[in-house]
Amino acid sequence: MTDNQLAITDEQWRDAQAIWDYHQMHHELRPCDAAIGLGSHDFGVPVHAAELYHQGLFPTLVFTGGSNPTHPEHFPRGEAVHFREHALELGVPDSAILLEPNATNTGQNIRLSREVLASAGRGVRSVMLIAMPYMERRAFATCRKVWPAVEVVCASAPLEFNDYVKVIGNEKHVIDMLVGDMQRVIEYPKLGFAIEQEVPEEVHDAYDRLCRAGFDTRLIKS
Repeated sequence: MTDNQLAITDEQWRDAQAIWDYHQMHHELRPCDAAIGLGSHDFGVPVHAAELYHQGLFPTLVFTGGSNPTHPEHFPRGEAVHFREHALELGVPDSAILLEPNATNTGQNIRLSREVLASAGRGVRSVMLIAMPYMERRAFATCRKVWPAVEVVCASAPLEFNDYVKVIGNEKHVIDMLVGDMQRVIEYPKLGFAIEQEVPEEVHDAYDRLCRAGFDTRLIKS
């Protein structure tokens, strides 16, 4: 199966929807001391971060991320740099933004952002993690592992699954990403990268079916 194949069955859509719903933490948004915009290929992250900043939910916003392995051509100067520029265009003041341009994984995103905040003298007891919709749970589990003392609120662009697929424009790619993050939620606690999350049986079954069906380009190879 290739990234361009569009023959997604009804069962596969239902399975992908189940995993999408599981990845969302459904946190009630509340004011936090700072926010971290996690690097990714999705410019929905800085857009939503700007919206939440303008709502007054945090005074400080860290953008974190180095080069993007999926779409390096879109981020020639790194994810954090381009996200920052996009947020500035959306009216977030430069004084509110801190930059972390080196992280290459989610653990580093959070650990290095914590160091940037500390170096800037920003006391942080609560943090809002702003991520792609299907990355919320993994971001939460990672933060609870590497920064256990902080209160965590997860946020992402408020899109339904079908709408997100339309935004990205590639059904197979989105489902591959959902499956890849699901594998990381399951496997990363065993490697010490994240806290363990309970996975409902129906979600685990949906993940197994999609893996067998070939939605596997984002899986970590053993």
